[in-house]
Amino acid sequence: MIRTIIVDDELLARENLKLLLSDFCENVEVVGEADSVDAAIDAITELKPTLVFLDIRMPSGIEGFELLEKIDTKDFVVIFVTAFKDYAIKAFNANAIHYILKPIDVEDLQNALKKVTEYFKMKKSLPLKDFNYSELLENLTLSLKNDCPDRIAIHHSKGIKLVEVKEIVRLQANGNCTHIYFKNSSSYLDTRTLKTYEDLLPFYFVRIHKSHIVNINAVEEYVHTDGHRVLLNDKSTAPISRGKLSEFLTLLKRM
Repeated sequence: MIRTIIVDDELLARENLKLLLSDFCENVEVVGEADSVDAAIDAITELKPTLVFLDIRMPSGIEGFELLEKIDTKDFVVIFVTAFKDYAIKAFNANAIHYILKPIDVEDLQNALKKVTEYFKMKKSLPLKDFNYSELLENLTLSLKNDCPDRIAIHHSKGIKLVEVKEIVRLQANGNCTHIYFKNSSSYLDTRTLKTYEDLLPFYFVRIHKSHIVNINAVEEYVHTDGHRVLLNDKSTAPISRGKLSEFLTLLKRM
């Protein structure tokens, strides 16, 4: 059996993958799951899996790679689970890195597991080098930068407005809608969910809380008095959840 851990910050995504593995994939045993980098490190250290499914989104995907770099002994294979579009997938070397796209297709999942099985067989007889995760991340980041949209369409109550992405400071969930705030202090209430924007916006938009996404380029300061929060260049603030704090601080230190 392939001992497996699933790392994804969304419970529904983890449950969906577990269901697919149970129904359509033989010889796979899910021994644990994690919703953050720290939890993943603990789970991998304790449970010693042979396979890890790792959700990767920018910029939080950076911490996904750092998770792997922090673990000294990597006696496991990683399958990256990503919502990146086809233009970013070219950054992955398909011969060395296994990945599947969201929403997960059963056939893609089975093919990825077939590659993993073949890799294990080869490793028994051949000396295989470790994957270069840092180089992969650099290539992926460059790919995303080259393909970021300049403008997006905001769906509000009176119609549709085209806006410059770089002018957005932050986004805040309001039920199934999203408040979008701009540098010039204007704002719109979009009829789509925050999750929709998390998938739509470029890598420099960071989800720091279940209800908040910020433009990392608009962050002026991080403060930890009266709770963890960021101060933005439009003089507004946004809270950082405990589960997102470690990833956010790591990203901030890289700037």
